[in-house]
Amino acid sequence: MNSRKDNTKDKEKKAAKVSYHHKPDDMSVDSWQKELRRQFAETQNFTIKNTGSHPVFSDFEVHNPQSGNTYKVAVRSEDAGMNFCSCPDFKINTLGTCKHIEFTLFNLKNSHANRAIFKAGYLMPYSSVTLRYGEERKVVLRTGTTHSSEISRLSEKYFDKDGVLLPDAYYRFEEFFGAALQIDPNFRCYPDAVEYIIFVRENHNRQAVLSRKYPKGIESPSIDNLLRASLFPYQKEGILFAARAGRCIIADDMGLGKTIQAIGSAELLRKDFGIEKILIVCPTSLKYQWKTEIEKFTDSTVTVVEGLPHSREAQYQDSSVYKIVSYHTAGNDINILKKLDLDLVILDEAQRIKNWKTKTSQHIKNIPSRYAVVLTGTPIENRIDELHSIVAFVDKYKLGPLFKFLHNHQIADETGKVIGYTELNRVGESIKSILIRRTKQEVLKQLPERLDKNYFVPVTEEQMRIHQEYYEMVCQLVNKWRRFKFLSEQDRQRLLTGLNCMRM
Repeated sequence: MNSRKDNTKDKEKKAAKVSYHHKPDDMSVDSWQKELRRQFAETQNFTIKNTGSHPVFSDFEVHNPQSGNTYKVAVRSEDAGMNFCSCPDFKINTLGTCKHIEFTLFNLKNSHANRAIFKAGYLMPYSSVTLRYGEERKVVLRTGTTHSSEISRLSEKYFDKDGVLLPDAYYRFEEFFGAALQIDPNFRCYPDAVEYIIFVRENHNRQAVLSRKYPKGIESPSIDNLLRASLFPYQKEGILFAARAGRCIIADDMGLGKTIQAIGSAELLRKDFGIEKILIVCPTSLKYQWKTEIEKFTDSTVTVVEGLPHSREAQYQDSSVYKIVSYHTAGNDINILKKLDLDLVILDEAQRIKNWKTKTSQHIKNIPSRYAVVLTGTPIENRIDELHSIVAFVDKYKLGPLFKFLHNHQIADETGKVIGYTELNRVGESIKSILIRRTKQEVLKQLPERLDKNYFVPVTEEQMRIHQEYYEMVCQLVNKWRRFKFLSEQDRQRLLTGLNCMRM
């Protein structure tokens, strides 16, 4: 009898929904987030199409009719970690699962026959190279049952005992892949693993080129020829930092020349790495200021993108190197921007994307580019999730998933209200490779002495007429005060207003 009661309680506990807003005390943050995705998945009306040959351990297309997105899901186990989804959440959440995987597993397990297949497990016939997503991305080898001993012997020169690609093997990967195909023509290497290998190699090659061309760093003569301007040492440092990082944040104080550093880094990447398509996203009021600065400091061509949708599409396609567009317009044109194959995106006043929930922020973060320079004088204004949102545009893996970031660094009371932050020094360490920030106090010695110039501008007849009208009103009120030694509150306000308008 007791055992039946216990089983009932277990079922009730399992069926109980966990809160979206508050983590249960008896669950880890990862377990909580996995359960939330499972709960959400079971209520969705996604559609599934099996694109492989196995009824369970296969590749599937999961379509979300609400968003219109379709993602590839690979099922290899009922446990987290072995499966794959092409959605953005799977790649950054470090959980080994997502709502699309959970939806697929939930539907597959509805069949008694499928549950038996899951229990028996999956023996992968072919070997493959995949990308493992987590705190750190790793290229890993999974050895199948076909030609397993030959693949294992071959892999010893390229992978460690845990199947992780060795650092030096990134540059010999074609050699391994070619030999593996000779052993087993069905050997697979998945696209995201190839993309990551290329990313690592390009980063290494860029550092080598920059070290060769700028051996003395900011003292190298060639950096002085990038722009038609004399750069301060800290500005040269910012330009080289951006080039070395590839994607970075320049968070200098206002007035230290973040714009010229961004233009300098763009010109360096043009000169040394051959980039051709540069997009600048900025507030509407700054579009023509950017155009003026580019034309002043470089010989590059510039187009300010504006007007009706059909004319904007033509402007994006013209031959100019720089395209300048406002945040609002860029958000509306996201489908066009995704097809431009941009080399570099520069975001000015990037606090515009600090709120990750807004449509504009979500669209801007979906603009693909090889390089990125983000400019902001205030990477954090009110909350640390603002910093996470900005960093996610530069490197979505750098600070990990938002839920884990907030769990590790935010302190909340019993009601969920944020009352403080913790271990922010770890955040600084995490992003120091992609963020550079200098205050005016730090670079004061590099700046020239202050030079004051006074220019006297005569007033126009219209201005003098208005000034005289206020003058007469002020005189009347002053005389009234002298006679009665008192002014009413209304007269005092009129007097102050008149004096202010005269000064204006």
